[in-house]
Amino acid sequence: MTKRRKFSREFKIETVKLFLDGSKSLSQVSRELGIRRGVLQRWRDEYQSDPVQAFPGSGHLSPDGAELAKVKREYRRVKMENEILKKAIAIFSKEPK
Repeated sequence: MTKRRKFSREFKIETVKLFLDGSKSLSQVSRELGIRRGVLQRWRDEYQSDPVQAFPGSGHLSPDGAELAKVKREYRRVKMENEILKKAIAIFSKEPK
């Protein structure tokens, strides 16, 4: 099994700029760096969609991703509180013997 290579944000940006500015073709960059064309195309698409937020890295989320994670955490907390309240109601609604 081969180990997955990791590239820095700066490397990805510089690589994409090589074939976006027209100095080299995508195929040429792919051969020279030993990176598959599909990977380079994905990097290009991500960079072109939002150059500022492109390639956030592991552990760093885009603003939308951060908001989604926050909402999911809040949902889990509220769901847990709801379950606790249901159990409390069941305990207190029992008639004493």
